[in-house]
Amino acid sequence: MTRRGGFLPSPAELRRFLTEQPGRVHARDISRAFGLGPEHRAGLRALLQTLTQEGEIAPAGARSTPASGRLAEILPVEVISLDRDGEAVARPLDWAGEGKPPAILMAPEPRGRPALALGARVLARLRPIAHGRYEGRTVKRLDDRPGRILGVFRASTAAAPHPDAGRIVPADRRARAEWRVPPGESAGAEPGEIVAAVPLPAPGYGLKPARIIARLGREGEARAVSLLAIAAHDIPVEFSEAALAEASRARCTPLGAREDLRAIPLVTIDGADARDFDDAVFAEPIAGGGFRLIVAIADVAHYVRPGSALDEAARLRGNSVYFPDRVVPMLPEALSNGWCSLRPDEPRGCLFVEMRIAANGEKLSHRFGRGLMQSHARLTYEAVQAAHEAGRMADRLAPLYGAYRALLAQRTARGTLDLDLPEQEVTLDAAGKIAAIRPRARHDSHRLIEEFMVLANVAAAEELEARRVPCVYRVHAPPAPEKLASLRELLAPFEITLPAASQVHPRDLDAVLRRIAGRPEAPLVNETVLRSLSQAAYSPDNISHFGLALARYAHFTSPIRRYADLLVHRALIRALHLGPDGPESDGLDAEAAARLDDIAAHITTTERRAAAAERAAGERYLAAFLADRVGESFAARISGVTRAVLFVTLVETGAGGIVPLSSLPDDEWMFDHGSQMLLGRRRRISYRLAQSVTVRLIEANPLTGGMVFHILGEASGPPARPGRPGGKRAAKVARRASSRRT
Repeated sequence: MTRRGGFLPSPAELRRFLTEQPGRVHARDISRAFGLGPEHRAGLRALLQTLTQEGEIAPAGARSTPASGRLAEILPVEVISLDRDGEAVARPLDWAGEGKPPAILMAPEPRGRPALALGARVLARLRPIAHGRYEGRTVKRLDDRPGRILGVFRASTAAAPHPDAGRIVPADRRARAEWRVPPGESAGAEPGEIVAAVPLPAPGYGLKPARIIARLGREGEARAVSLLAIAAHDIPVEFSEAALAEASRARCTPLGAREDLRAIPLVTIDGADARDFDDAVFAEPIAGGGFRLIVAIADVAHYVRPGSALDEAARLRGNSVYFPDRVVPMLPEALSNGWCSLRPDEPRGCLFVEMRIAANGEKLSHRFGRGLMQSHARLTYEAVQAAHEAGRMADRLAPLYGAYRALLAQRTARGTLDLDLPEQEVTLDAAGKIAAIRPRARHDSHRLIEEFMVLANVAAAEELEARRVPCVYRVHAPPAPEKLASLRELLAPFEITLPAASQVHPRDLDAVLRRIAGRPEAPLVNETVLRSLSQAAYSPDNISHFGLALARYAHFTSPIRRYADLLVHRALIRALHLGPDGPESDGLDAEAAARLDDIAAHITTTERRAAAAERAAGERYLAAFLADRVGESFAARISGVTRAVLFVTLVETGAGGIVPLSSLPDDEWMFDHGSQMLLGRRRRISYRLAQSVTVRLIEANPLTGGMVFHILGEASGPPARPGRPGGKRAAKVARRASSRRT
């Protein structure tokens, strides 16, 4: 995207321009693209210098700037692992090239500077070395603080006893080296405590020293799992005193000019363990067929005003984060569980959308408003499903399910992608110990709410687009051609084909899932289809939503827990004049509208940070749950194949781990990337994606979440096609892989 007009581009415009260029970009190219003259040189130079210092771009020599994803002489990098000597290994911060990013071996930091820890981000000067790798030297640290170390504190050994010294065993499975805690640097930590630490200057060789700065709980405690995930991903926990004070002053929303919805029997439907209720629904049939739907959402914008301390806190967090034992909320509890929670029989302010749909699920009209509602019941998914199946509460539930069936027909007609990926539910007992881990149930009552929310989100995006008001869209790009190529390789043995990358529609991928449904390989195919998809993101530029097959889509339904939804509420208030004007306005202000590009990028990052923290906590809970079952055998499927390890997923719990190549039968193992298979050259044993195996649990580490398995028995050769073992395909793979020995 470029524009001409003689004005300096914004940082977001310049970043986008550089990303779109195929090679190096000179300052004169930027000037030409944006219509800049000599009077703009100083400003452009300052803008480029600012973006370079922030690690957004990097100089490539000869006064040029590389396009995003190209390795340059100076580049922002992130430390992704530590080798056995504690030396840092990094990768480009925003890799956009093809294939796996090259490894960057970071040189030790100069005397007096803290060592680089996992997650540290620096601007590095790169020098190519052997085998496509680079050596990196820090030019400037991009973090405000040195990278933190998380792990378990162990007491000093008998060989070097000291009451206030010891070692830190890292909690990150990518870190292979322990850290040494010198005397006086333990902050009073006791052996077995999970701690946070920072690296200390460390000339020479041996274990790197670190200073403990926080104690997070004892190893083995269930609550320590979430605390570790929170600390590892830098999730803000504490609210400022100003934000808490604003939340404490909140009171019930007055009716005023709002529409009075209190007589409408709106109900909330959530999980049994839900603590906040931010959406309520109502449906009734209309003459001639079809339904009238109302989706009412807590009016968070009334309490969280632009520029306030609450607004700053919510924007910083971006979203709430959910763990089995706690929630890290986006808003203080006085709002998230109080005035912005649609509790039954209590009046609450809301933004609502009234929609009319035809009998086939097509949306005929919608209308947004600001109202005062009162939930008539707090229902759970399980209770609603049971009541519907038993024919109870028919006057209230029959219209909801009727509208759901209509919307489901419309969803099927437009061809959406419906992945079958069961979510694991961790249940804790009263003492905080893990009682059970099982797949989370999914009923029609879950899908009913999902379909109502999707329709409301579509209406919000359509309304804002029609009124030309800035909007943060929820966008989802089509799969990249190289990802689809890998998916085709997986599907080839099943004789399933896909259209060309430019012609793939969600219904094509959904057809693949339907064909494979019920087969042992179905879970893996679902996972692989998921991995072939792009990640959804927030953006003020609408590129549609591929997975839902929707031309426009915006998050409107959860402003308690997502800042994106709060922005959409504010945009609707501004577009429809639903609030006061002037300084008291709670609509989208001009400053935020001008910064939507940067805000969208930030909340996309916080969303992915939350997902990573929740996933890491889940892995640690699974490892803790299975730690007492080391030595037992489990049914599993191979979920990944590399030159060095196999990845397996247990059928019972969904837990995943590795099978080291060294534990496989003695053979000369060849790896074929195309078929994702390991083949024994001499004994003709093979291991391939989706293959069912029986494994024995060898190690389960609750600290890192890592698990190690061994495969029991021997596998057969790969199928030429489903149901036909061995054959020409095995021989072809052997020939193709003969030069790819592991």
